[in-house]
Amino acid sequence: MSTLLPSLDEIDAAARHVHTVVPPTPQYRWPLLCERLGMEIWTKHENHTPVGAFKIRGGLVYFADLAATGRVERVIAATRGNHGQSVALAAGRYGLSSTVVVPVDNSVEKNAAMRALGARLIEHGEDFQAALEYARELAAASGAHMVPSFHPLLVQGVATYGAELFRAVADIGTVYVPIGLGSGICGVAAARNALSPATRIVGVVSAHARAYALSFASGRPVDAQVTTRLADGMACRTPQPEAFEVIRRYVDRIVEVDDDEVAEAMRLIFECTHNCAEGAGAASVAAAAKERERLAGQRVAVVLSGGNVDRTVFADVLAARAAGP
Repeated sequence: MSTLLPSLDEIDAAARHVHTVVPPTPQYRWPLLCERLGMEIWTKHENHTPVGAFKIRGGLVYFADLAATGRVERVIAATRGNHGQSVALAAGRYGLSSTVVVPVDNSVEKNAAMRALGARLIEHGEDFQAALEYARELAAASGAHMVPSFHPLLVQGVATYGAELFRAVADIGTVYVPIGLGSGICGVAAARNALSPATRIVGVVSAHARAYALSFASGRPVDAQVTTRLADGMACRTPQPEAFEVIRRYVDRIVEVDDDEVAEAMRLIFECTHNCAEGAGAASVAAAAKERERLAGQRVAVVLSGGNVDRTVFADVLAARAAGP
């Protein structure tokens, strides 16, 4: 097993931190969604956490470790929104001040949520990578602790949702996991290895943010431009090398879904479950729909990784003419 990936004992230890704030999230088999997709499909609802996304699990574990040192007063991070909410909430629990750097075109409502959680927000750069580089500069200049977007402790924390899923639902043939920078899919790999080794993991990326798909195909990290309008949680330009090594070793394949497919999945999720999914959160359903023929006879799981989509964006998606399942 990769040294990056936590053991089951470490995942269970992380769960004790996570569950002080985040109760285990549900995994439901929605009959109408099964009917529409023609398969038995289970949805892991990470949109049901206190910040509407899975990232808070990693933040709670990372900050518990950080607080144990007692030497940090200020933190800074870069984000498209969900990691930043995690940082702001977790920092507030330990009395730390937080600054979050976001791209200039970032989600209005994610920005508002981070401010409401106590973060100071700085808008800089055209994409996540530019925001990340600027955040690192600010941390170096100010002496604030830079909270990474990928770290073994973040993986350990988010792996708890994978453990919940595999303990609740037996004999999953394939699980679809959206890939942003990679902590979520690495956490699922750790939980799968420990609890459900026969399950295949399929990574899902935006067809307009292909860095991990290109990297997986070539066997080495490859940068790619980001043009997605809808799946900002998967808007990765530069792969994380450690995450890529885990993906290359433990992931069966990577599926690309475009913005139109993601939008259709957002509509389908709302129609069949009345849950709100952001673009990245709906991507796993879009990928399962795309591969429905190869999934015949399997029990399938999808990770609805977050529901933090701006109201105007979601309204436009729902109002658009659906292409049909």
